[in-house]
Amino acid sequence: MSVLLKIWSYFATNILQQPAFMIGFIVIIGYILLRKPWYDVLSGGIKAIAGYMILAVGSGGLVSNFRPVLVGLKDRFNLDAMVIDPYFGQNAVTAGVKEVFGKEFSQVMILLLIAFVVNIILVRFSKITKMRALFTTGHVQVQQASTAFWLILFACPFLTNNTAILIVMALILGLYWAVGSNLIIKPTQELTDGAGFTLAHQQMFGVALFSWIAERMGKGKDGKKESKKLEDIELPGFMSIFNENMVCTSILMFIFFGAILLMLGRDYLIEAGFMKEGGSFLFYILTTCLNFSVYLAILQLGVRTFVTELTASFQGIANRWLPGAVPGVDCAVSYGFGSPNAVPIGFIAGAAGQFLAIGTLILLKSPVLVIAGFVPVFFDNATIAVYANNKGGFKAAIIMPFISGLCQVFGSAAIASWVGVAAYGGYMGMWDWAVVWPIFTVVMKYLSYAGIAIVIISMAIIPQLQYRSDKEGYFLITEDYEAYKKLKAEKGNN
Repeated sequence: MSVLLKIWSYFATNILQQPAFMIGFIVIIGYILLRKPWYDVLSGGIKAIAGYMILAVGSGGLVSNFRPVLVGLKDRFNLDAMVIDPYFGQNAVTAGVKEVFGKEFSQVMILLLIAFVVNIILVRFSKITKMRALFTTGHVQVQQASTAFWLILFACPFLTNNTAILIVMALILGLYWAVGSNLIIKPTQELTDGAGFTLAHQQMFGVALFSWIAERMGKGKDGKKESKKLEDIELPGFMSIFNENMVCTSILMFIFFGAILLMLGRDYLIEAGFMKEGGSFLFYILTTCLNFSVYLAILQLGVRTFVTELTASFQGIANRWLPGAVPGVDCAVSYGFGSPNAVPIGFIAGAAGQFLAIGTLILLKSPVLVIAGFVPVFFDNATIAVYANNKGGFKAAIIMPFISGLCQVFGSAAIASWVGVAAYGGYMGMWDWAVVWPIFTVVMKYLSYAGIAIVIISMAIIPQLQYRSDKEGYFLITEDYEAYKKLKAEKGNN
């Protein structure tokens, strides 16, 4: 048993928790199952790993670029608060789980393994479960397993047996991965014109909900689409420069971040080491804001590099082991589709919602003060904007992320305060974990075993309802997207 645990630990540490190598591993296995020549297998694996590494450079650059603002708002104005960010959330669980619950953090990795097996089994029997998506973003799985570990321990103190609690956790978490990523297969296929993947991230239920609302926003009284998408808007005169993604992102970031950096002041930025002594404050702001465009372009290059390999190779896995399955990938992959301008607009709208919610908490003298982390405010809200724009046009791309920002702050403050994780400085803060998982926690806490059953059954029913709403197209949308489009066109003409 100890040997198997060591093997799993090595695999989890070096592959499962390293998304680039996890994607590369999947591509290699897929091409082997497709009986591709060894050089195609090697080439595909290298391109997939390198592509994801390029994406990671873009994502990491966006996060680090935001750091002066995050640190400055905390230090400059003496704000001592909980940061909503998945990495802060994971650190908080690591620091507090033994002290609060007497549990070792190493159990989180066992939970991750069992939950991943649950996800595989649910997809393997997709004809029965109606779940078609395999969650492949390992770093996100670690973060979610950490937070789920804390929330379920808090909600289910009546489960005293270690084995029982791990099984319950794994069922709930594995179902969440399978159901959440399955929930947005349809909007993702429609966004990407049948690229053959879905999202496996932190805002899956949020994307599904806001896509559904946006679709109804974009329709007129006659049921036909009437709202323009961002990419359909031709701006007049000098405003036409905003049709260029790089220009639009740079100008919006200059207005947004320039105002915050001016508020922080040159002296603070030098003292904190973000800016060199004697450097130009104006050009520091310009460089910081332009870097957003650069990192976003890098991120999109990474997407284009590895998505083709992943979707092509995954057919080998789907055909042999998981019939009809699609891979769930990082939400940033969606930025390579739809309107590029939806990304900065979603970020700014979401940030406005978060800042309004934080200001409200301060005015109400909330016992828990929240500091916005870059990961939720950018990756949640930019993703929601991309999908909302595709379904409901530019109005939805602005309104949906703004509402999301409010939910992220208010939901995170409420749940983190209640379960006690706020005392350790951080909480996940992503949409599903600020809205959906707090609901799970309340139901399990107050309804005990019945609550566990309600959470599990409710999630299991969702794919069944999806299937019942479109029996002809449900599996066809992933197996043959062109045939699916023809089916929809025929139904639309009848």
